[in-house]
Amino acid sequence: MRIRTETKSDYKQVFNLNYDAFGNRDDEAKLVERIRFSNGFIAELSLVAEDKGEIVGHLLLSKAKVIQETNEKEVLVLAPIAVKPTAQNKGIGSKLMKEGLKKAKSLGYGIVLLIGHSTYYPKFGFQPARNHGLELTQFSVEDDVFMVYELKKGELKKTNGELRYPPAFFS
Repeated sequence: MRIRTETKSDYKQVFNLNYDAFGNRDDEAKLVERIRFSNGFIAELSLVAEDKGEIVGHLLLSKAKVIQETNEKEVLVLAPIAVKPTAQNKGIGSKLMKEGLKKAKSLGYGIVLLIGHSTYYPKFGFQPARNHGLELTQFSVEDDVFMVYELKKGELKKTNGELRYPPAFFS
């Protein structure tokens, strides 16, 4: 298995993977499509896990903003991450996460935010975001599922305010 950057020829497989991974519904698959065609898309941060020519995992990091009064700071948000149901619990999601965070850091980004399972993401270093002066009001979520990861040391001290997901996240 290898982790690589998604290509246009992967789009159909990635759509189907997200559809299957999220219980045969297309919300996340359509989210990926909307992000791809937005100004928040970063091609290098759309990663796939490929095994014997088949896409078995996908991770997407894209641009968002943290706003405090008149200041805006560009950040990354993780959504979605998906692994083919028959390939789950084999470390594919972990490999995608580690590679995604590594690439995001190499591209110069400071933090990644997400809404996700409170028991899964902390193993990668994610922490509750509200504990660090970050807020989210576009969605009603519990404190323990709104999380942040610091890519650059000291970046959390320089970043506070409200996370604003871009229009692509709303259909």
